[in-house]
Amino acid sequence: MSLFRTPQIVLFTRDIDRALVFYTALGFEEAFRTPTAGTPIHVDLVLDGYRLGLAAESSTRNDHGLDPVTEGQRAAVILWTDDVRAGYARLVELGAKPIKTPEAWLGRLLIAWVEDLDGHLMQVVQAVG
Repeated sequence: MSLFRTPQIVLFTRDIDRALVFYTALGFEEAFRTPTAGTPIHVDLVLDGYRLGLAAESSTRNDHGLDPVTEGQRAAVILWTDDVRAGYARLVELGAKPIKTPEAWLGRLLIAWVEDLDGHLMQVVQAVG
């Protein structure tokens, strides 16, 4: 029996409501929220069994005494798809910043890169050939 289970990543955000709209538009569904009324300080979202947390930067500082890194390429959310071009276009349509248009990689993948509304890297990946 493993000591750990159910890994997830939490992204820090300056505007949790905005981030929530963005990720739910991609198909993530809300699984947890605190507080349950008003503007949340933390929300967990689920897509295809994967859990992604959104945490308010201010709450991370004020409630936990931590200093979250809020600038630069700190992590990447990877989204697999059957259509990288459509996925990339959808992300850009929702306000993501284009970083790299779809391109072949390793002779078996098609990948594209964007930054979400808080600057977190996102990679869209499709298996090809």
